[in-house]
Amino acid sequence: MLASIDTKCLPLPEPGATGDELFRMGLLYSTGQGGAPLDYVSAHMLFNLAAMRGSLEAKVYRKEIADEMASADVAEAQRQARQWLAQG
Repeated sequence: MLASIDTKCLPLPEPGATGDELFRMGLLYSTGQGGAPLDYVSAHMLFNLAAMRGSLEAKVYRKEIADEMASADVAEAQRQARQWLAQG
């Protein structure tokens, strides 16, 4: 089941999503596949959440994508991750 963040209207997993589900969605946003827009901020946010829920792969991908992003975008991804956690 997908929910939406009202600031961007991007589909996101429900609060009970597993680390693997969050990681897979992060992959979609990081590549722009599966109907997801190419969005590094959302991808970083999802990889961050997945890492927090035990995905070791997400930690690697989060670092790789952060190296490609401006520091302000990384900060925005972290803010969105905190917001998502607060909603759950």
